[in-house]
Amino acid sequence: MSQRVDYYNVAPDAMKIMMDMEKYTKKSTINRATRELIKIRVSQINGCAFCIDMHTSDARKMGETEQRIYCLNAWNECTFYTLEEKLALVLSEHITLIPNKRVPDDLYNRVREYYNEKQYVDLVLIINQINSWNRISIAMGNTAIEK
Repeated sequence: MSQRVDYYNVAPDAMKIMMDMEKYTKKSTINRATRELIKIRVSQINGCAFCIDMHTSDARKMGETEQRIYCLNAWNECTFYTLEEKLALVLSEHITLIPNKRVPDDLYNRVREYYNEKQYVDLVLIINQINSWNRISIAMGNTAIEK
């Protein structure tokens, strides 16, 4: 990986906070597959190749299928994502594109039919965490490299 700034060494306290949030999200009851799908989809929206590369690789390692990874940018036209995953993905898109989409009450209510209050908060934190990583990665010039 190439990058403009070695930000882990320049701002170690800030990066520790980011990593602590990462640890928190991994302990949530949101299943790992859904967490990875969120990370990939948000990274697609934000155009973060580094994060797309990382999270598609992570998803493959945990057994995610190529079909579900490749079709993620058109998830709403597919029958092979669960309703819970689709709700997490639509929420991800609304939060990532919040200036245009917001999070209307009807979306919140649909999500809450499948996720309890704590899970809703955890979904919002997972979505915000990957949005933060995308912005850090892009601003720091992280690039995906051929493996």
